[in-house]
Amino acid sequence: MPSLDLLATFLEIYRAGSLSAAAQRLGVTQPAVTGQLARLEEQIGERLFVRSRQGVAPTPRAAALATRVSLHLDGLRDVLGSTETEPALRGTVRIGGAAEAMTVRVLPALAPLTARGLYLHVTLGLAQDLLAELAEGRLDLVVSAVRPTHPAVLAVPLVDEEFLLVGAPATAHTVDADRLRTAPADALAALPLVAYAEDLPIVRRYWRSEFGQRPANPVALVVPDLRAVLAAIEAGAGVSVLPHYLVEPALAAGSVVQLHTPEVAPLNTLYLATRRGAPANPATTVVRDRLIEAAAQWGGL
Repeated sequence: MPSLDLLATFLEIYRAGSLSAAAQRLGVTQPAVTGQLARLEEQIGERLFVRSRQGVAPTPRAAALATRVSLHLDGLRDVLGSTETEPALRGTVRIGGAAEAMTVRVLPALAPLTARGLYLHVTLGLAQDLLAELAEGRLDLVVSAVRPTHPAVLAVPLVDEEFLLVGAPATAHTVDADRLRTAPADALAALPLVAYAEDLPIVRRYWRSEFGQRPANPVALVVPDLRAVLAAIEAGAGVSVLPHYLVEPALAAGSVVQLHTPEVAPLNTLYLATRRGAPANPATTVVRDRLIEAAAQWGGL
């Protein structure tokens, strides 16, 4: 059975998104964190994180383990007494964002603030809808995949998303490798698309950026959740373009493969938006600062 120290180190890595950030939070060296992770993976008998230049991405087993142990470890910290001297927080912060980034990155970064008394009210949805609610005062913060243009909204860049064109291994085997190098859009044209929306927003941007044209592919499935898009791809429904942070565990597991490797990875900036001229709210400021700090550790999505 893994020790509490190993599980606590694992949880810090999971929440921080990198070994160096976890080491800084724990006040130990990075080699010490690496060694503890290696011992835990040896005891469990399975890899828990996939390393990349952006940091580490959890495998499905790691996500399941974090769900099981986080509440218990956090509860033990409360019982034993925390050495932190952070002040209590009062009030509600209303934050909005896309379901996928909020689930995988934003909410894990903000969850510790609830132990200080903060109440978070989360709205999931499309960026333009959420920004409209922010401008009208119904939200305090929005993590937006589009650059806000409303005069009442002030935004700062938070982190860049990297996008990959992926499909199931069986689908990839149907693509002619030589043709993919010389005429990629033609080589991929027969593959059905799995899309986030009817107008193919993410796929269309990738095709225009990398191939200089709109996709001519048939559309097999449309579902407004990128996690569902990934599940459909793994099941063989077609191909799609997904953010790196979301698809990396599936790549590591071999359930999907990258179909096309551009010279420069397509990026999209996520913005952290607030309402211009809104009354100062200490809790909102703490949430905003925590997200900016966490995003610096993510290194990219």
